[in-house]
Amino acid sequence: MKVNRLVLNNFMIFENADIDWAENINVICGENSTGKTTLLKVMYSVLKPLGKGYKEAATKEIEEKMFVDKLQGVFRPDAMKIGRLVSRKQGSNRTDFSIILDKKQQISIGFGNRQENHADIKMDQIKAAGDFDVIYIPTKEMISTTEHFASLYEEYHIDFEEMYYDLAKLLDRPLSKGANTNEQNEILKSFEKIMKGQIVQKDKKFFLKIKGEGEFEMGLLSDGYCKLSMIVYMILSGSLNKNTILFWDEPETNMNPKMIRPIVQALVALAKMGVQIFVTTHDYFVQQEFNMLAVYPELNTENLDIRFMSLYRDEQTNDVKIELEKTASDLKYNAIMQEFDAMYDREQRIIYGD
Repeated sequence: MKVNRLVLNNFMIFENADIDWAENINVICGENSTGKTTLLKVMYSVLKPLGKGYKEAATKEIEEKMFVDKLQGVFRPDAMKIGRLVSRKQGSNRTDFSIILDKKQQISIGFGNRQENHADIKMDQIKAAGDFDVIYIPTKEMISTTEHFASLYEEYHIDFEEMYYDLAKLLDRPLSKGANTNEQNEILKSFEKIMKGQIVQKDKKFFLKIKGEGEFEMGLLSDGYCKLSMIVYMILSGSLNKNTILFWDEPETNMNPKMIRPIVQALVALAKMGVQIFVTTHDYFVQQEFNMLAVYPELNTENLDIRFMSLYRDEQTNDVKIELEKTASDLKYNAIMQEFDAMYDREQRIIYGD
């Protein structure tokens, strides 16, 4: 299952957006507050209820509640009123948004800005149980807190978005039976090369086992290593497989720049396995590693479909605009490269004077 298209009308900061996604890898950049994470969250909120274990709802009310609950849990609007996700304008207003999947499947959701827990749901061709899964990796790592997080989230009001809870449940799954596939082994090799060790789970606690040094609990490792450990374990448990849609919000957070290339290589291996990937980034190295794949065919021998998105604000209206290109080099509005160039210019002025 792949996401082909996302259409947003009056959803948060997006007045109108119509986005065609790449089948394999999508790289989203832009300045803060231009909606990068919003795009990931809205797709995740709609797709997660349709993933593995989905069964056609017995009634329209149950179907509606399934999606409303997810939107509330992921976005956590004030007082859990989903109407607060509608673009802020005076008077009555309404949002309508749709996700179009391959196999001609589509889901559309709409509600007004005065709604608390009601939405209009329309599903087209979505009747069978979901044959795909959806994973969201947020900026904060979760593997060091998995032991108690899920049970605490279920029993108490914890102010975390629901994708943290979903991720904790995935990490709580046991390892899958049988030998790893060749695709899994290729990806695991890439990650274990970075981490110089293997992931071990004992009594819902995770450790990094390094040959000759012993086992290190996750709380003693950097956030970067913890995030890599999450990926490795989800591959081992079968949660992350060829039928997965992966959303990763700023993978570079707390990562040493030397780790960026192996991470991108591992994500490319996931894409080759069949995973559709959505990545947001502020990082020059992340963007350029993907850009090299898009520009040089010899680095992309399997002809992966890669797309780069830039979100920026119109200087006249301050509205968020969207630019899509096949390479980052072709983006006219590229906040990462603009800052890189600005830093270079500042250095040149220091060296040579104004």
